[in-house]
Amino acid sequence: MKIGYLGPIATFTDIAVRAMFPGNQAVPYLTIPACFDALSEDKIEIAVVPLENALEGSVNITLDYLVHEVDMPIIGEITAPIRQHFMVHPNNREKWLETEMVYSHSHAIAQCHKFLHKELMGIPCENTTSTAAAAQFLKENPRIKGGAIANELAAEVYGLAIVREDIHDVSYNHTRFIILSKRQVPLSEEVGMFGGYKTTIMIMLPSDRAGALHQVLSAFAWRKLNLSKIESRPMKTGLGNYFFIIDVDMKKDDVLIPGVVAELEALDCKVKILGSYPYYQLGMKKCSV
Repeated sequence: MKIGYLGPIATFTDIAVRAMFPGNQAVPYLTIPACFDALSEDKIEIAVVPLENALEGSVNITLDYLVHEVDMPIIGEITAPIRQHFMVHPNNREKWLETEMVYSHSHAIAQCHKFLHKELMGIPCENTTSTAAAAQFLKENPRIKGGAIANELAAEVYGLAIVREDIHDVSYNHTRFIILSKRQVPLSEEVGMFGGYKTTIMIMLPSDRAGALHQVLSAFAWRKLNLSKIESRPMKTGLGNYFFIIDVDMKKDDVLIPGVVAELEALDCKVKILGSYPYYQLGMKKCSV
């Protein structure tokens, strides 16, 4: 299979793809919309894109594409630990404290605030499309007195020297990646990384009225369905208009979740199941399709 992911090579998304789909052809794309477009145009069979970071929150462009731009089900989810390292071109290893600019994704820069301001004395930072793109830039520009914040795979792939490990402010940091496909690709449950199932539902409330959200949540509560996440996003139709993304901690069944959908539709809500899928946690035994 061809697996498209947010690139370039050696992003955290790449790490998730290598663990989840070993032996398959991985195709990097420079943006999340490019991943969605490639899947829509059948250039790839599966796309893997980031959805949420434990520190920085949801990746809004992923959510907006899922709801407004495409009609593709989520077929799986991967949660991966995030470790950020500071790296420079090998030519600058001995004088890394003379770094004049730090390159990385905006989230990575935010996650390493203390290191940047206490040890590098607040030198300027420049955003790149990904942490791997920052590493690639340093490889291609060895004369620049720059440093990159990226992962260990990026240092290996782009031939950079890690001069400080684990520079992130918070030790617990994970990112959730979703797996998208036009068809249902069977993902194994018999692996060490398998964590269980969840169902993601998009809900648009009817016209604004008191108690509308309470009625929505009650449809889940009296059925004793555990919600692992609830989030609102703008409808892009005017201020104050929102849709909600809700994660239910169970696989779609024939009774409870269909019952929720029917009850919400009876309340004039617009409901769409974005996927019912297995989720996996990296850092354990590899899994295969």
